[in-house]
Amino acid sequence: MTWRGSVSITDRIFGTLVYCFAVYDTVFFGEFLLEQFPVLNFLVLPAIPVEITYRLVSALLGPLGRFGSFLVFILLFAAVVRNDKISHFIRYNAMQSILIGILLALGGIIMQFVLLPALKGGILIETLFNVLFLGGLAASYFSIAQSALGRYAEIPTISEAAYSQVRW
Repeated sequence: MTWRGSVSITDRIFGTLVYCFAVYDTVFFGEFLLEQFPVLNFLVLPAIPVEITYRLVSALLGPLGRFGSFLVFILLFAAVVRNDKISHFIRYNAMQSILIGILLALGGIIMQFVLLPALKGGILIETLFNVLFLGGLAASYFSIAQSALGRYAEIPTISEAAYSQVRW
């Protein structure tokens, strides 16, 4: 969707950078696949700056550092998504990245508290982890590619929710 206007190079750069948070959120689910295929570790390289940031926040805040990802979520939402001075393109991509992270977090909660105790591991759990990992990476990298091209990434349901949260 490019009808909202032309997108500058800086907007494209910042629009792609916010998806590093979504890539970081997928790393948790990649343990089985990355262990079996170490060559795929390059897919999680965009998560390294986010990991460094979270470690710095953790070191600076001490015990409150456990809430680093939550603090970054609040900061992104309040300072970027709700800031009308920032371009619509960046705010839309930030919101979409947040929504991808929320979906992955919900998947992780369901896995941890419902499926893992019920199934106690096995091939089904590994398959679900791999599906969440690959789905999260696919959504993130698709959005990164679209943002780099200056287009609004259209992911069904997620994009509609992101668009409804971002004001003009």
